[in-house]
Amino acid sequence: MEHNETSIIIKGVGGLYTVRRSDGSTVACRARGSFRHDGITPLVGDRVTLLEDGEQGIVIDEILERKNSLIRPPMANLDCIFVTMAAASPTPILTTIDKLTAIAEHTGIEPIIVVTKSELRPDFAEELRDLYASCGFSAFAVSSVENTGIDALQEYIDQNLSGKIAAFAGASGVGKSTLLNCLFPHLALSTSEISRKIERGRHTTRQVELFALSEGENCGYIADTPGFSMLDFERFDFMDCEDLPLAMREFVDRIGQCRYTKCSHTKEEGCAIVDAVRRGEIPKSRHDSFCELHAILKAKKKWDKR
Repeated sequence: MEHNETSIIIKGVGGLYTVRRSDGSTVACRARGSFRHDGITPLVGDRVTLLEDGEQGIVIDEILERKNSLIRPPMANLDCIFVTMAAASPTPILTTIDKLTAIAEHTGIEPIIVVTKSELRPDFAEELRDLYASCGFSAFAVSSVENTGIDALQEYIDQNLSGKIAAFAGASGVGKSTLLNCLFPHLALSTSEISRKIERGRHTTRQVELFALSEGENCGYIADTPGFSMLDFERFDFMDCEDLPLAMREFVDRIGQCRYTKCSHTKEEGCAIVDAVRRGEIPKSRHDSFCELHAILKAKKKWDKR
């Protein structure tokens, strides 16, 4: 007998999925074999229906239409990503942060910027927060050690994540799991120390898992995700050069104001975006990231896309 309510996949390991039903209960099950034959892999975040199978018990019968999906982290139906970087240890690489925000913007996912470990470099943490806030992002500087900035981030989550799916993503060792433990102590996520030699943490999070923020049917979900040290933008074929300016939200209002119709927004005279960078209205680091991504996408041949 099929369950009428829509359930959500909150964890998947080795073909075994944990699914949360609308009443808050969970069930471990597998997907029916036809998914494998169709080349479809269920993802954490998928809304699914379940079916009672006489031989296999409860199985995932149908995956409802996805609003989006990501390769890394492997998730579906994300509403927002908390893009997490540390003020120090490891040193943030802004190009990597901007790659992730561009991916999110293009995919219809709201990026929220979180600067952790603000106690290590307080002024720099504030500078990073202000940089991204000036571009139109919700941005927070926090310290899990000194418990500063946590309340403001908690308030944002309480007010904005009802009925939504969100992920914390960022380089390994920036303190995502530690921060989540501060925000939601009942999660008790695993953490580890930073390697002093390479400024990276061990990958304490082994797989994506969604955690319900309440017991209600319309609760929000937060995911902890395996850390990454970089994003290889060349492996993503979802965006063309023409799409990239629209993935930089501080560029959008100036598109169409350039002297040349086919302006690349990288170096042309009379480019409204380049002029805004010169005036300090757009952070230079953001434009530098844009130019790097533009060069990668421009070099990628159409027929190379897979």
